[in-house]
Amino acid sequence: DYIVTAMTVFFPLDTARLRLQVDEKRKSKTTHMVLLEIIKEEGLLAPYRGWFPVISSLCCSNFVYFYTFNSLKAVWVKGQRSTTGKDLVIGFVAGVVNVLLTTPLWVVNTRLKLQGAKFRNEDIVPTNYKGIIDAFHQIIRDEGILALWNGTFPSLLLVFNPAIQFMFYEGLKRQLLKKRMKLSSLDVFIIGAVAKAIATTVTYPMQTVQSILRFGRHRLNPENRTLGSLRNILYLLHQRVRRFGIMGLYKGLEAKLLQTVLTAALMFLVYEKLTAATFTVMGLKSAHKH
Repeated sequence: DYIVTAMTVFFPLDTARLRLQVDEKRKSKTTHMVLLEIIKEEGLLAPYRGWFPVISSLCCSNFVYFYTFNSLKAVWVKGQRSTTGKDLVIGFVAGVVNVLLTTPLWVVNTRLKLQGAKFRNEDIVPTNYKGIIDAFHQIIRDEGILALWNGTFPSLLLVFNPAIQFMFYEGLKRQLLKKRMKLSSLDVFIIGAVAKAIATTVTYPMQTVQSILRFGRHRLNPENRTLGSLRNILYLLHQRVRRFGIMGLYKGLEAKLLQTVLTAALMFLVYEKLTAATFTVMGLKSAHKH
């Protein structure tokens, strides 16, 4: 599966992003500096810690999303041509269903990914899970079943991400079509990558809050124990901004954007190669006919 390959290849970038998001004491250095520090302190394979739980969650998440998307589409569109508007609405609903069903997996894999990390922040309570099942067991035992849905609220807000991306994509496409008759596949790729980068940047503070809540291992003042409530999100945002300025919400953005753009580039290359190969095969077939 393409998504699994991309996630695996660029997994260290995801590790750097998550560390910068949850460990506010970690200095925001360039991505490769952060990765070198992690390797030096925790060993060569540290950037790949938590790979299996993340990939498992990704596969489940994609399955839930596409299954819901296609089921809804079958019911609503009923064989007619779908419109972009309908697709966005169906995508939104599928996104919400996905969040509600798979958040526990993401809570668990966020914690497994950060287990054994050398945090700069002393307020972080370390975990000792033996694996995915044990993590579920310990979280339910020590924090209650609802802790598995930590960070649901920011995740639901992030369901708007594709819509924001689409809006910028369409806007950029219109601008470019004023200048030229038709768009090449490279044009489409560049517009897509820029739109995705903009959407990622706009929603990044929410992604930061989502990570902190999923991790849920910061010792907060006692009355703020219910992680995931709106009050808490505002409190977290406020704390970050007060301590580190507005850029405190954007720690790890560089790694995230690198991952996003490189993933899109890889996808583009694969797609181009496949299209070229398909045309070659079709060309050969038609050549044999003559």
